[in-house]
Amino acid sequence: MAQENIFASTKKLGFGLMRLPLLNPSDATSIDLEQVKKMVDIFLAKGFTYFDTAIMYHAMKSQSAVKEVLTSRHPRDRFTLATKLHCGFFRSLEERDQRFQEQLQQTGVEYFDYYLLHDMSTDHYPIYTKFDCFNWLKQKKAQGLVRHIGFSYHDNAALLDKILTEHPEMEFVQLQLNYLDWESPSVQSRKCYEVCEKHGKPVVVMEPVRGGTLANVPPAVSALFQAHRPDLSVPSWAIRFAASQPNVKVVLSGMSTLEQMADNAGYMEDFQPLDTEELGIVQQAVETIRASLAIPCTGCSYCTPGCPRKIAIPKYFALYNIEKMEENNGAIFHTQGMYYDRLTQLFGKASACIGCGQCEGICPQHLPIIQYLKDVAKQFE
Repeated sequence: MAQENIFASTKKLGFGLMRLPLLNPSDATSIDLEQVKKMVDIFLAKGFTYFDTAIMYHAMKSQSAVKEVLTSRHPRDRFTLATKLHCGFFRSLEERDQRFQEQLQQTGVEYFDYYLLHDMSTDHYPIYTKFDCFNWLKQKKAQGLVRHIGFSYHDNAALLDKILTEHPEMEFVQLQLNYLDWESPSVQSRKCYEVCEKHGKPVVVMEPVRGGTLANVPPAVSALFQAHRPDLSVPSWAIRFAASQPNVKVVLSGMSTLEQMADNAGYMEDFQPLDTEELGIVQQAVETIRASLAIPCTGCSYCTPGCPRKIAIPKYFALYNIEKMEENNGAIFHTQGMYYDRLTQLFGKASACIGCGQCEGICPQHLPIIQYLKDVAKQFE
């Protein structure tokens, strides 16, 4: 049960240092440090402590920004800091160790409170295993350089179960979790969350607002939320949904403005989980959003058993729908292509369709699946 206590003194809102305000919107390195300092001060003043960064955030400048806005300005016991090692940044044991030392230097700390293997997945798990990263993390913890070890995850629930079974030493998991992905056949937020519950691993949530998508919902959804709680912002419903899951300990928000910081800190300072009525409203919102999607697939999966190319049709359509929704909302960062690539390691690509028509013949929605698969292939391949 020790894992349950590693976030014991942490309020549920975390500051994700991935979408910081910029002086030049077209230059990810031009972080508005003065504005971020004000945001950090508000965050700490409200009693929040959890900061999350990584090597590649803000074109490799996020960790350096941490030193300027946080670690050089506030006592070490006022905050907790999480960062990550991505397998794309080392090709040897020596480079692995070098990256870690660089992270300590860049962030200006002597140890990390939380350290994650970044983006664990079908393709990355063998790499982390090859370079003995799990034992390496245990050693860093024993040396006092890392206090708690875990990994971030973008893949299916079955693989997550396998990894946690093989590596019970991992203390927590960072998951993509939000009300739109909760029942997604491709992202599998709920299923992955339940795997973490099964293994007794607390969850840190990333992408609770879907990169801004759930802050820019259809007008009908916005009206639904406002009618019930006019005092709350639209994105607050997404963050509160994630935070309402009992095993979620921290919800990361990539805040880009002082206004976003003030809004999030306001309703999360004394967090109250969604009640039964509010959960029902969120479900109505999900149904309304899905009804407005580009491909009106219900995910029944009647089409998949007879597919000669084993194409994961509903899973691909779900990813395509969210991708188009995020494009329409002007989102910059997308994860759907990553999920698509990983699914194609298990299933046939959309472009593998031979146009046999068996799927269209059995589809209860009578969708032009062959054409839609061409759209998916064009989008992701």
